[in-house]
Amino acid sequence: MNKYYSLLDKILSDGHNQTNKKGNITYLLNQQLTLTPADLLDIFESRSIARRKLRNELNQFMQGERDVAKYREAGITWWDYCGSILVNSYPTYFEKLPALIARINREKRTSKNYVLFLGSTDAESNQAPCLSLVQFQIDDGQLVISAYQRSSDANLGLPSDIYHLYLMSRQIDLPLKSISLFLGNVHVYENNIGRTRALLDGDEGVKFDLNV
Repeated sequence: MNKYYSLLDKILSDGHNQTNKKGNITYLLNQQLTLTPADLLDIFESRSIARRKLRNELNQFMQGERDVAKYREAGITWWDYCGSILVNSYPTYFEKLPALIARINREKRTSKNYVLFLGSTDAESNQAPCLSLVQFQIDDGQLVISAYQRSSDANLGLPSDIYHLYLMSRQIDLPLKSISLFLGNVHVYENNIGRTRALLDGDEGVKFDLNV
């Protein structure tokens, strides 16, 4: 069982129950997931991920695109519930990423912590980023990425965020050592619990519902 599946299993076996505005969840607090390139390969080979859509989504984010219709044109429909535009969401912050990546590639300072902050508490938002911080560090000539997530849907959001972080690493001219995610609240929605068990039992084609 890979590290991602182990986390899903831990949520189902040890998680607590909670009700929020999106429904009932089973959750764990303050979990850590550290993935090497071999771990990432294991996850990407065993878990169905919409790679092309996620690649297009990240590109749109990095261009600062806030028009939901543009995402829909690229086959990305999971932002439709936000309305016509993304207000103070991922594009607001990810449009700063190309300049940050260029700086990392130019400097490659081992003493420097390169950080992208996401989210603002004093701004209007229709979908505050669940991913709150991404940090890039260089250790012995290798890239180490650390990310903090205030909230993580373990079925849909977490695999997507892992893949986005991997795509970011591919733009930096250093071999990847690891990606670590620090998950403030990681959860499975009640309507996806049975499908999560099916996934862990080997049904790699299982589909999950988006809860918004």
